[in-house]
Amino acid sequence: MATYIVIELTETSKVDYSQVNQTSAQTMRRNLANTEGLISWSTEPSFITNGSLPIVGSVMNHEQALELMATAEWSEPMPE
Repeated sequence: MATYIVIELTETSKVDYSQVNQTSAQTMRRNLANTEGLISWSTEPSFITNGSLPIVGSVMNHEQALELMATAEWSEPMPE
């Protein structure tokens, strides 16, 4: 089961991509304003446990991450 967090895109250099499900800053899901990104992992990364990467909001499960992705800040509205 994956765990998710949102980070500021200015902090992507602090992510060790060998410890998360994304391969680079370019492969993470981003908000529409291109200011925040979503990363996920199965085993908690060292940069989270040691506090070196600040997170936005709280740690999320898959369902909570999907709910976030459905918000206006993260998804374009579907045409009717």
